[in-house]
Amino acid sequence: MNAIESCKLLVATRNAGKMQELLVLLADTRYNLLSLDETSIDPGFEVEETGSTFEENAILKAEGYGAVAGMMTLADDSGLEVDALGGAPGVLSARYGGETLDDLGRNALLLENVSGLLEEDLTARFRCVVAIYIPGGRTLTFDGNIEGTITHDPRGDNGFGYDPLFFFPPKAKTLAEISAKEKHEVSHRGYAVREAARYLRSRGESVC
Repeated sequence: MNAIESCKLLVATRNAGKMQELLVLLADTRYNLLSLDETSIDPGFEVEETGSTFEENAILKAEGYGAVAGMMTLADDSGLEVDALGGAPGVLSARYGGETLDDLGRNALLLENVSGLLEEDLTARFRCVVAIYIPGGRTLTFDGNIEGTITHDPRGDNGFGYDPLFFFPPKAKTLAEISAKEKHEVSHRGYAVREAARYLRSRGESVC
């Protein structure tokens, strides 16, 4: 088996939308990406995201799942920070309002919490930190962020999470209104993953 065939990279997610984005963003590396569902890791095993920052949670997931799988692992933690809410939902973005809410429920809660505020006062940013765990080595991190505002009028069917609420001025659209290709080029995850991809491409052909 040659180096290209044997280089596997575990992506610590079961989120189909996120996995699809990463498959596109990392397509030009020599690594074969595997999701958690494609490994022998017990489906009931979860790394607790107890960190107080995106970086801490990304590292926890990369090292936690990587140690169990015994392979190089990429994990990310990302979320939305709304200035008027003191940076919330922040690291709790995926669990905003509790585990029982879905994307629609979290979006509705966010809009409820900013009701009465003008859109121009709802400055916000998406942030993402990508961590890569190397067995027997170290863990590296890469980050990206984009600035925008929260709109009271959710728009668009592309993307997931808070994308319909996040108005991105350079495109004059919400992230859910732009194409997947455009989003890969300008998103917080796109910036962070491209930095990670540069690192992956820089590794020697014999190193996996």
